[in-house]
Amino acid sequence: MDTLTLKLRGMSCASCANNIDQAIRSVPGVIDCNVNFGAEQTTINYDHKQTDLQTIQAAIDAAGYSSSLIKEDLLAEEDDTEKAIKLAEDRELTLKVIVAGVIGIIIFVGAIPMMTGLNVPFIPAFLHNYWVQLVLTTPVQFWCGWTFYVNGWKALKHQTATMDTLMAVGTTAAYLYSLFVTLFPGFFVAQGLIPHVYYEVSVTVIALILLGRLLEHRARGKTSEAIHKLIGLQPRNARVIRDGVEMDIPITEVRINDVVLVRPGEKIPVDGEVITGASTVDEAMVTGESLPVQKQPGDEVIGATINKTGSFQFRATRVGKDTFLAQIVKLVQQAQGSKAPIQRLADQVTGWFVPAVIAIAIATFVIWFNFMGNFTLATMTTVGVLIIACPCALGLATPTSIMVGTGKGAENGILIKDAQSLELAHKIQIIVLDKTGTLTQGKPTVTDFVSVNGTANHNELQLLQMAASVERNSEHPLAEAVVKYAQSQEVSLTEVNNFAAVAGSGVQAVVGDRLVQIGTQRWMTELGIDTDALQQYKDTWETAGRTVVFLAVNSEIQGVMGIADALKPSSAAAVKVLQKLGLEVVMLTGDNRKTAEAIAQQVGIQRIFAEVRPDQKAAMIESLQEGLEKKRIVAMVGDGINDAPALAQADVGIAIGTGTDVAIAASDITLISGDLQGIVTAIQLSRATIRNIRQNLFFAFIYNIIGIPVAAGILFPFLGWLLNPIIAGAAMALSSVSVVTNALRLRKFQPKIIS
Repeated sequence: MDTLTLKLRGMSCASCANNIDQAIRSVPGVIDCNVNFGAEQTTINYDHKQTDLQTIQAAIDAAGYSSSLIKEDLLAEEDDTEKAIKLAEDRELTLKVIVAGVIGIIIFVGAIPMMTGLNVPFIPAFLHNYWVQLVLTTPVQFWCGWTFYVNGWKALKHQTATMDTLMAVGTTAAYLYSLFVTLFPGFFVAQGLIPHVYYEVSVTVIALILLGRLLEHRARGKTSEAIHKLIGLQPRNARVIRDGVEMDIPITEVRINDVVLVRPGEKIPVDGEVITGASTVDEAMVTGESLPVQKQPGDEVIGATINKTGSFQFRATRVGKDTFLAQIVKLVQQAQGSKAPIQRLADQVTGWFVPAVIAIAIATFVIWFNFMGNFTLATMTTVGVLIIACPCALGLATPTSIMVGTGKGAENGILIKDAQSLELAHKIQIIVLDKTGTLTQGKPTVTDFVSVNGTANHNELQLLQMAASVERNSEHPLAEAVVKYAQSQEVSLTEVNNFAAVAGSGVQAVVGDRLVQIGTQRWMTELGIDTDALQQYKDTWETAGRTVVFLAVNSEIQGVMGIADALKPSSAAAVKVLQKLGLEVVMLTGDNRKTAEAIAQQVGIQRIFAEVRPDQKAAMIESLQEGLEKKRIVAMVGDGINDAPALAQADVGIAIGTGTDVAIAASDITLISGDLQGIVTAIQLSRATIRNIRQNLFFAFIYNIIGIPVAAGILFPFLGWLLNPIIAGAAMALSSVSVVTNALRLRKFQPKIIS
């Protein structure tokens, strides 16, 4: 299965998006597709053995729309062709709005005497002339409004209907009625009717609809502001050293293993590893971490971050689309183009909305003409129904909020995989926190080391050498602590054989001719190794919140280590805020119960699951999901490889960005900085986004529920009040603009900072 993302053109409303969706899905080999009206793009999963890009694009073209492949180079600025197309569209739409607006004002002023029955002396008499109004209206109807006819005809050829269909039928009805009155006024006089024209309705409605589309077009451009900001972070050039020569080259020409020089105040062009020099780097724009990070040889640097104080050289490790920034952009683009479950209702409504409106309009005409015998009244109410009915607001309600919400997440160092994850986050009831690397720094250090023969003796150093030599082969944070401790004691390491790691228990290997085993007391017991000689140290250290690791040589206990992993500064405050948000906070760890209880007490967690092996973590999450009466929504926060199954099992998996790639790949939300503030921010952002979507959907639904019956004249028998089609056009135009504007309010979202 392959995936491609296309930029779509020619969509005017949510019904267009449904038409494109159906056209793409009809192509053999297309497995799934997601057409996003708000983002004006589609993501397609297809079997490359059955179809290809050209076939899919041909189906889109046949449906009356056009498409282009979105570049693989995620950090490339828009090319000149794309910019020229957007600029031309904006200029043409602006010109049409101005022409229709000016003519609309002139004709509207000329129609005031007819609408009010008053003689207004300052209005020139020639503006009352129907022939003058016809001459002014015609270019607006067929030039400014030409797009309605073109798109409406495309839809008709494919036996569908869109918002352009409604606009073409509605304004043409008003125009043709007025044209008939202008050509044959005697027909109406003979019927005892006053021959009124409604050119101002057609012109003003077209002007208002085009104005609404112009405002909507410009406002929707702001919803992708986060993407443009991210792309704008990267510098254009890099200073590299090749063959001893220092040169400035475009960032696109940087290759892996190039040596790059960065001076104070400059942006780091690509990802890499520091080889010489030292400095502090401001990573706030990418990770959300406010404090500069110290960098020295061996440390990783991220492209687009800012070098603060010193100068250093680094070796490029990731360039182009593989950089950290490019991956962030890719994730944000995918999230902005995805659909939330809450959007399904709107999609179902827009699927049958336009045909239903046409049916209502026909029924309105028949009812008013049959019961009132008034052709003019029947025509105007029908035109009002056609014009006021706008599925655009429904189509924009969800995607615009999702685009802004995911963009704000990226600005705050939170990468959200898709819209479903963003929506689900606001429903979380239980949040499970892994201990090591999540609540704690994930950088444990050895605080105590005792051998069966006491401390500070030759036997202990020899034991430490064997232990560190074995642990050097493990990726576990505790193993790294043992190795670093041995290095600090200037103990040299040796080669080992037959290394093996036992998940959730420990490691073992052969050093020389001796079997060395390092791990938990439970594992030692399972191996039949007696640890009673060192039990006193275990009890004391675990009470202080330290992890206890036993060392055995040839199946006999020889030593014990106390390893402490300091809490993150934000852990206790984050847990408190999460509890205030109404969430049950649970700690899950493979560590022993005493250590887990000590850590839990420090951060204020009441419920803990300790001594849980990696293969048991997913089952533990599943047990939390199975509530007594109904399924509960559970989130899991972790950072290690052993957390990946649990992250995948959870309804919402949240990975600490400082953790492993496997954990991040299995998660739904990634916190780039590793600060627990990100968990709080993610939940707050989810709640704010869903609240915004519900507001949009409410306004979109209520607008049509009220607007269509009023336009059909339901109030006329009771209040004698009819909705002027001009007002209907203004309301329709403003409905889409209001939805987008409300979504843009999310750009002001500010997380509540925990302290």
